[in-house]
Order: sequence, then C-alpha cells, then structure tokens
Amino acid sequence: MTIPDSTTAAHPLFAQALRELGLDVEVRRFPDATRTAAEAAAAIGCELSQIVKSLVFEADGEPVLVLMDGASRVDTERVRAELGAEAVRRADAGTVRQATGYAIGGVPPFGHRTKTRVLADRGLLAHDTVWAAAGTPHTVFPMEPATLIRHAGGTPADVRERSA
Repeated sequence: MTIPDSTTAAHPLFAQALRELGLDVEVRRFPDATRTAAEAAAAIGCELSQIVKSLVFEADGEPVLVLMDGASRVDTERVRAELGAEAVRRADAGTVRQATGYAIGGVPPFGHRTKTRVLADRGLLAHDTVWAAAGTPHTVFPMEPATLIRHAGGTPADVRERSA
C-alpha cells in the first residue's frame, strides 16, 4: 500500500536537492521498507530491472557511485577499467553515509552530501521509467532514465556483470 505524499516524504537532504534542481517528482512512501531492489519492485509493481540501485564503491580510496538496474550486478573489474583505477571495492556503510549523507538501502542517485564520480550502466536506458530511492528505505520516485542520469552527473558505461 502506498501512502500518498509529495516530496515531504523524501529525506530532507534529497527534498532540498529536488527543490534546487527545480524538479517536481512524485515521491512514494511505503509503510514497509524497500531496502532491496526486489522489495521495491514488489511494492511499486514494476519490473526488477526498472529499479535503480545507487551503489557506492571505492576506486583507489575515492568514493564512486554506480547506478545499476535492480536485476543486475556490478562487475567491479569493468568499473575499474572504466575509471582507470588500480583497485575497486564495495564501500562500507560508514563510507557510504559519509560520502552521500544517506544510509545503505535509501541512497538516491543524486542529492548527495559530496560530489562524487557517477557511472550509470547503459542498461537503465532500456526503460521509459525507472524508480530510485528518495533518501530513505521507505521512499522511491520515478524518472525517465536519461533525465535521472543527467541530474546525477552520470557517465553512461557498461559496468554490469555479463551473463555466463
């Protein structure tokens, strides 16, 4: 069940980013957490691949945000090659919160505390609409993928794991 709400449902930091960008998006709040892509897709009633995961990695010690569809996994070797980094690893919860201002499970694709490099997997562009976290594990918002990537300052890249 969705609780109708406006951007006031979003995390205050994300709501501020929406205002600064002049964006009027529908933020949906759910009574149960949508921390995982599968939980979000079930709550929204969309395909798993329409969920945007905002994942933070460390490339040579610097935070990097990777936007990936909910049905796919990030290939860290492809991220490393794309960035020209020596090493890439998943960031820990403290690094995620410090870099973005949000906890894992609610990280939106933009509106972060600090500016980081953003890679967006090209697979997101296969959809008319995608859904991303609005700063909390209970909130999501829809957006056209190219617009979302632009607001995130993302560079389209092929960083998903290839199927065997």
